Amino acid sequence: MPVPNRVAFSIFGIDIMWYGILVSLGIVVCVLLICKRAYPKHGINQDRIFNWTILFIICGIVGARLYYILFNWSYYSEHTEKIFALREGGLAIHGGLILPVIIALILCGIFNERPLNLLDLYFAVIPLGQAIGRWGNYFNSEAHGGPTNLPWAITVDGVSVHPTFLYESIWCLLLFVILILVDNHRKFTGQTFLLYCMLYSLERFIVEGLRTDSLMLFGVIKQAQALSAVLFIGALALYIKLRQGKKSRKRKS
Repeated sequence: MPVPNRVAFSIFGIDIMWYGILVSLGIVVCVLLICKRAYPKHGINQDRIFNWTILFIICGIVGARLYYILFNWSYYSEHTEKIFALREGGLAIHGGLILPVIIALILCGIFNERPLNLLDLYFAVIPLGQAIGRWGNYFNSEAHGGPTNLPWAITVDGVSVHPTFLYESIWCLLLFVILILVDNHRKFTGQTFLLYCMLYSLERFIVEGLRTDSLMLFGVIKQAQALSAVLFIGALALYIKLRQGKKSRKRKS
């Protein structure tokens, strides 16, 4: 399966890329679902959520870019003019999630919202946006794996390779379905968010092992795999703690 043209169309001589269209589509779908589920499902004011979501989107783009630059500093330190060249690519999903989460925690402290409840709301829906946005990697001929003879391989530079973007897209779509079901019947606040951290980290650790364009940590280990392992362990420990706390409160009552 060959890779198609990365340019969707042009306006006044400016190329509009499929990557930008698909990422934007993923964001719009997420915003609509998040605002719809904010109240009464999570008891959060919809107007506040809409305003916060716009802020989180901006922070997500900034965080994704900063994260990518940090792990490619040897290049960007010598090409500082490229730091703001977003049209040339260079966004990391982990950075796009970490910074908004930090901002969300700060806002929860200011407006007296329950942070885990807010994170449950967002992370039940985020996998759907990821599933859509990952197809942008297909059009960019990026985020693929090494050579393979599998029938669903894509052709990049004349070589048949693993479509790792497809693996993650399918996983995220399934994850979205699972997390929506879980979020609709939460046993405790934070369950949805922590399950996302565990299940996405599990997938990312496995799929990252197939990729050939990974960001590296100290030039030794793939950054995404290291972070995924830490997130999985941390989320699992907190999940067990919160679940046991819920059971303990039930017994006392």
